[in-house]
Amino acid sequence: MSNYRIIKIQEHPELKNYAANWFHEKWNIPLEAYLESIDECMKNKTPVPQWYIVIIGDKIVGGLGVIENDFHNRKDLTPNVCAVYVEDDYRCQGIAGKMLNYVCDDMREKNIDTLYLVTDHTSFYECHGWEFLCMVQAEGEKNLTRMYIHRTT
Repeated sequence: MSNYRIIKIQEHPELKNYAANWFHEKWNIPLEAYLESIDECMKNKTPVPQWYIVIIGDKIVGGLGVIENDFHNRKDLTPNVCAVYVEDDYRCQGIAGKMLNYVCDDMREKNIDTLYLVTDHTSFYECHGWEFLCMVQAEGEKNLTRMYIHRTT
C-alpha cells in the first residue's frame, strides 16, 4: 500500500480550503457548509465537529467527518461519522478501515464512546466493528436508510 497519512484538519488549518473543496466535490453539499463545519472544528471548543483527510504526497485520497447529525430524523443518535469517501484508485487497500479506526480512537480520546453512521452499504461497516442499529429517514429521501452504531468501550 502507498505511504499515506491520516490528518486531523483541526491541526492543519492550512488545508481547510483544500479539504472543504474536496468534500464538496465528492458529496455535492454546498462548499460553505463544509467551510463552516471545518471552521467550527478548528475552534476546538467541542469534540464535534471533526474532519479528517488521508493524504498521499500532496493529494487527498480519502476523508471523513464527525458531525452532530448527518441529515436524518433521529436527532438523538449523535454524533455521526459522515462523508466517508476514498478515491476509486485507492479503494480496496484498507484506507477506509484505517480511517474509521483512527476516528473511533480519536473520538474515544475525546470521551465519545458511541458513534453513529448512515449508509446504504450492507457489509463493509460490519467488517470494521459497526453494528446495524435501525432504519432512519434521511432528509429529502423517500426510502429509509441504514443506521449503524459503533461503541468504542
